[in-house]
Amino acid sequence: MVAKEKIGTVVSDQMLNTRIVAVSDRISHKQYRKVITRTKRYVAHDINCGAKIGDKVKIQETRPISKTKNWVLVSILEKSST
Repeated sequence: MVAKEKIGTVVSDQMLNTRIVAVSDRISHKQYRKVITRTKRYVAHDINCGAKIGDKVKIQETRPISKTKNWVLVSILEKSST
């Protein structure tokens, strides 16, 4: 079975070894057919503590690490300019 992967932006790096990653998906509304952008926040495990706020990262689904942490940070795709 292939693990799910998502690409998003780090929005919080306040916790130790943990990053909050916001992933935006564009979907079509079922009734009105308007394109909507939905954002979901995932709690991801970052063992190296390398990701900072604004970085574009790839996360992968994994076994539960804590109560809310089911994703692990795989790589940093783009560093933030700030």
